[in-house]
Amino acid sequence: MHLVDRQITNHAELEAIIGAGRFATLAMARNEEPYAVTLSYGYDRENRRLYFHSAHEGLKLEFIAKNPRVCATIVIDRGYLDGQCAHAYSSVVMHGDLVLVDDPDEMRHGMRTMCRQLESNPYEVYARHRLDDDETYKRMAVLRLQIHEMTAKQGS
Repeated sequence: MHLVDRQITNHAELEAIIGAGRFATLAMARNEEPYAVTLSYGYDRENRRLYFHSAHEGLKLEFIAKNPRVCATIVIDRGYLDGQCAHAYSSVVMHGDLVLVDDPDEMRHGMRTMCRQLESNPYEVYARHRLDDDETYKRMAVLRLQIHEMTAKQGS
């Protein structure tokens, strides 16, 4: 990291950023072609994984079929500091493998993890979207980012 004074080394602070975030930008590569996409996520702290949902087909799935190694960034934006030419933020950069989950139990776990991350009343969403019903998962894909390494930093 270039500006070491901005680096976050406290693991609890790093986890708090991921826990507070709602969107991650994923960077992928297929041959010489780059692709970035921003998705909502759920963080499984115990297993160091991010979960995403997706359609069963599309560019994301094409890219990870060719190369599952991805880089993801989460930013907590606290705003531009006018007159200081600075920005208040915290960010985490993660490297890992993004895979399509095929186990129905893990798919349910991933969607519950996302709902707990994003929703104020996740149980209402579980029921409305029938997240315990196997039929639901025939209409969606669940992706898992297994995190291998993370770095974090903050500004102002």
